[in-house]
Amino acid sequence: MKSKILSLFQQRPQQEIDLDEIFEKIKSSFSGGFGGFSPQIGRFFIPGILLALILVWAATGLYRVEPSEQAAEKLLGSFTNNLRGPGLHWFWPAPIGQVQKEVVTETKRLEVGFRTGPGGAIQDVGEEALMITGDLNLVDVQLIVQYRIGDLGAYLYNVDDPGSPDREIREGAPDGLTILDATEASLRQVVGQRSVDDILTTNKEAVQTDTLLMLQEMLNSYETGIDVLEVRLQNVRPPDEVREDFDDVVRARVDKESVINAALAYEQDRLPKARGDAEKVTNAAQAYKEERILKATGEANRFSALLGEYEKSKEVTRQRLYLEAMEEVLPGVKKYVLDPENEGNLLQFLPLNESSSTTP
Repeated sequence: MKSKILSLFQQRPQQEIDLDEIFEKIKSSFSGGFGGFSPQIGRFFIPGILLALILVWAATGLYRVEPSEQAAEKLLGSFTNNLRGPGLHWFWPAPIGQVQKEVVTETKRLEVGFRTGPGGAIQDVGEEALMITGDLNLVDVQLIVQYRIGDLGAYLYNVDDPGSPDREIREGAPDGLTILDATEASLRQVVGQRSVDDILTTNKEAVQTDTLLMLQEMLNSYETGIDVLEVRLQNVRPPDEVREDFDDVVRARVDKESVINAALAYEQDRLPKARGDAEKVTNAAQAYKEERILKATGEANRFSALLGEYEKSKEVTRQRLYLEAMEEVLPGVKKYVLDPENEGNLLQFLPLNESSSTTP
């Protein structure tokens, strides 16, 4: 077997490796074309590949913005002041350009003085909640701030914030420590200008309004791009050492207000009735007055007319008046017709049988 293999190698002539010939072939390949292509095609091969790569790279610049989002564009590391709304857009791909998208319609929530844990469990944060009022009393104040992104460019690039990992706020977003510190500072300033009674009972609405205005002004001065929507006090209470005494005071005030409200309700119920009765009596008196005036005026006019007739014919008028008076008197009187012959016997007409009572 070995002898056969040797005989085969001996029969095939040995070819020498010519390096000059190999270099010439390589040179002709680069100068005349690739893979047997003509020189004309070879001249467009590399530019075509480069153009295809450029087109693929440019296509990666297409991006979509959802209806709830906005996109900010950076060119060579600098913000271009271009904000894109919902839709399909194109911008320079990396590494030349960069696009950052954020949800701008979502209402976000910040808790001060407490944290809501898994399952809704509330955990107090004493160092945030404990504050001093204007009358030097201690009070625990818990607050909720609702906000959203108003200016995306300012929100992304104006504030270097370390973020807040426990609230899942990324580094660089101003709603990390920036808004938390600003809220706490605003609330402490407002609480420090009011009495403990204002904070606990009477002026909670004013505290919320003043805190919102001061917080928004502070965030605007930092150019955070955040719009504060609502500031709402949650649990406002005195420290544990004096809480029972404060609760007694609050209950007493509630009882006082209940009594006052009941008295006001009674007043509102009785006063209209009294006014109605007074109006009714006044109207009746006015009607009686007008009736008497009209009656007196009529009698006076009648007397004046009668006087005129009397002066014209005194005897006739006197007789007529006498008859009219008799017409009024006689219907209520028992009348007897006497015979002139029995004129002197009048005893039978006297009421002798009627009993009369006399007073001793």
